[in-house]
Amino acid sequence: MSRDHEPGWAREVEPSTGVRPTVIFLAGSTACGKTDLAIDLAARLPLDLISVDSGQVYRELNIGTAKPSANLLEKFPHGLIDIRRLDQPFSAAEFCQEAHKLIGQSFGRGRTPLLVGGTMFYFSALLNGLSNLPPADARLRAKFQQRAARQGWPALHHWLEEMDPVAASRINPVDAQRISRALEINLLSGAPVSAGRPGRGLGERGVRVVQACLSIPHRECLHRRITRRLEQMLNAGLIDEVTQIRDAYPGASVFPSLRSVGYRQIWEYLDGKTDYSCMLDRVQSATRRLAKRQLTWLRNQPGNVWFDATDPRLNVGITQFLNACGAING
Repeated sequence: MSRDHEPGWAREVEPSTGVRPTVIFLAGSTACGKTDLAIDLAARLPLDLISVDSGQVYRELNIGTAKPSANLLEKFPHGLIDIRRLDQPFSAAEFCQEAHKLIGQSFGRGRTPLLVGGTMFYFSALLNGLSNLPPADARLRAKFQQRAARQGWPALHHWLEEMDPVAASRINPVDAQRISRALEINLLSGAPVSAGRPGRGLGERGVRVVQACLSIPHRECLHRRITRRLEQMLNAGLIDEVTQIRDAYPGASVFPSLRSVGYRQIWEYLDGKTDYSCMLDRVQSATRRLAKRQLTWLRNQPGNVWFDATDPRLNVGITQFLNACGAING
């Protein structure tokens, strides 16, 4: 995003005034209690909540994304929840654009935006900025789809590897959306994905970012939480939710929006490709892998302040931390 297209609040932040508006990031692995903590903080502090969850943007994905209930959302509104249909893709660039708008509105009210969720790429894009990349090309993407139908996505991944080995090394050989986008960037720009000029992140715009992270110190405890939460989701009707999605969008199994853990595994179960026990194992394994990836990213991200999600005084401790570092406006 060029400076000419930055939101107004970004241009108004001047270091000479000594005033640096603050944004709070609340991140952590899946099933560590981020949403409950954010809601507790919003009940006591002048905070505006903004979701950082690539699944919760979709109206149809509720139970499997651990979306707050309608009653909670009415009492504690979250920005960037329920803003797309399942068949409407939502990119990191769109996330940044919409998040910037909400951050500016929060600043305008004299409050502090608190961004909470577990989609680490969204956090990274907002913090560090995105490369200035060419826009999507529908005709080119259609050609990729046609070629993949004949040869399979691993063949296109191999093609990408020949052009841009760095990008290919970071992409799963069957990740259709990311392979397609990487090929598109290479072909349209004539340069590898990694060669793009970095966009401007929040720090470059004069905004201070306070990064609070939740962790569950013992892996066994995290795994128990994952198992318990899956049981709760199934009891709440997760399989019925996937069934309704299948009825409304018969081809949705290939949608990027269905990447959220649990949905594709249950879809395969409903297709008769696995039995119930196997489906449970696959969802739990996928969730554990997700938690591991999230924690790995967070551990490699500088500036994080860590909190034990199992500490009974967590809410008090994080409130004291936010006040001590001057993160709360109003």
